[in-house]
Amino acid sequence: MSKEKEFDSHGGIDFEAVPGNVHLVDGHDKSDKNAKIVLVPTPSDDPDDPLNWEMKRKLLALSCSLVYTLGVGVPTAAIYSVLNDVSIQTGISLSQLNNATGYLFLFLGIGCFVFQPLALQYGKRPVYVFTMLATALICVWPPYTKSKGEWIGSKVVQGFFGAAIESLPEITVSDLFFEHQRSSGLATYGVTLLFASYIAPCIAGFISDGQSWEWVMWWCAIFAAVCTVFLFFFMEETNYDRKLKIDSRTGQPITMDRHDGTVVSNVFSATANIDTLLNKENNHINVDETSSDSVGGVTGDVPDVLHSVLSAENSNIMNQLSRVEVVDGATVQQRKSTKTFWSKLSMTSGAKEKFLLHHYFMAPFYLFGLPGILWAGFFYGQSLIWFNVLNATEVLILAAPPYNFSSTACGLAYFSPLIFSFIVFFLVGTFSDWLKVRIARYRGGLSLPEDRLYTVIIYCFIGVAACILWGVGAYYEIHWFGLVFGLGMLGGCSMFGITISTTYAIDCYKELDTEAMVVVIIIRNVMSFAVSFGITKWIENLGLKNAFISAAFILLACNLTFVGMVIWGPGLRNRTKHYYWSLVKKYRDLGMH
Repeated sequence: MSKEKEFDSHGGIDFEAVPGNVHLVDGHDKSDKNAKIVLVPTPSDDPDDPLNWEMKRKLLALSCSLVYTLGVGVPTAAIYSVLNDVSIQTGISLSQLNNATGYLFLFLGIGCFVFQPLALQYGKRPVYVFTMLATALICVWPPYTKSKGEWIGSKVVQGFFGAAIESLPEITVSDLFFEHQRSSGLATYGVTLLFASYIAPCIAGFISDGQSWEWVMWWCAIFAAVCTVFLFFFMEETNYDRKLKIDSRTGQPITMDRHDGTVVSNVFSATANIDTLLNKENNHINVDETSSDSVGGVTGDVPDVLHSVLSAENSNIMNQLSRVEVVDGATVQQRKSTKTFWSKLSMTSGAKEKFLLHHYFMAPFYLFGLPGILWAGFFYGQSLIWFNVLNATEVLILAAPPYNFSSTACGLAYFSPLIFSFIVFFLVGTFSDWLKVRIARYRGGLSLPEDRLYTVIIYCFIGVAACILWGVGAYYEIHWFGLVFGLGMLGGCSMFGITISTTYAIDCYKELDTEAMVVVIIIRNVMSFAVSFGITKWIENLGLKNAFISAAFILLACNLTFVGMVIWGPGLRNRTKHYYWSLVKKYRDLGMH
């Protein structure tokens, strides 16, 4: 079957394309250091396309998602360092409080099944603002709880309404940034999430000693309320139905020049250096520039130009999205942003015209059939396990003899993982993006999602050392500085799980990234929920020394699964490509994407 007929029969999608494989660098010569980076996904010529926003507008949108991360993350983690005080005053045991934390993480995952579809149907902005306000109100509840059941209930409700923190900011980053920038953006989210997780217990210790543990939650309510006001006035909607225009004369996407706002063909093209990428016999583009009929959802007389664009080695246009129009590039006029400050405050600008909520609810379940997403969820989950181990044992170790840390001192110890998180940020963020481009240059321009996974090697060494230093060090009662250093290493390693797993899932399946993140988060949080019930008994039965020696080897085994993904990941994506593209086509036909 010819390419033209194949595209027509599948509604424009090339079912033979391997999801996640992109031509990221223009040029086949690995020694060419001047080869341009290809923009993936392809931006449109619309200045209101989030990919085309000015950097200050992008940074404001990113900052709003980070404020949301802090606004939900701080109340979620603030209680960690004062669990001992809560236990003494309420009579709820530490084991029961840790179990409640397990329910919190479980519903942080379950809530994604609700709020992620709502964000796609009605817009991300209203979900951000509403759940932030709900978090502020819920924080008032825990100080009034008198029993285990009430405490668990408050954690369940808090987890459910805070669930968007787990998956929505990652999609906002994906809306704003290109693939070669994505890891830096996601690492920024990751380090903010960990900053909230570590700074909150630190401050909570001072508040608990100076006022009471109840005021820890009341201050969280005030902080969340302030974040709600900030988001209402500055959070802009990033849901956008992208439509690309193809220049009928050149076969290149028409995009916006970042320098003066004009529209141009083949400046930031997704088919850079197309002459060298096309097959010799198809190197000529012959399109009737006067034709304007719509064929198969694509405007214009398109087979030749689509064949030329789609036969390039980089991500073909029709696989990225179905809304493509072939036009005469000479007639395209410069477009200006139509949005004002007040129009950006709209709560309905990101809503879909068709009611598709039931389809959005069901879509994530179909993605459980993709091995890459399952591995991303597993990798994120295993990294969170050690984060939970850290939180569950921090007070048990440092508040007990011979260290006898106060609540304030236990809180201050969280500065260590906070510092390490910023160190690891550069490894999984800036370095990961650099590594992806570097490998693509070496490979002749082709980039694979697995290229970022080599940074897990660093995680293997740091994670094992941290487990031994923290757990075995506590068993032998080493100096407190060694313990706090190990605490920092173990906590900072969470950055690997957050960034690598989310980036890998989005790199592999960008077209359905929102649904993919729901699957990743639910797997992660189910694992976290399960482990929360066994942490205390695990340590009590094995003792600190044996428990953390076993933890070190479990961590190593989990991390080494990245080797399998590097070897077999591309093949697994290739074998499931028809299943994936059939889902993409189904949801596009429904109008979901």
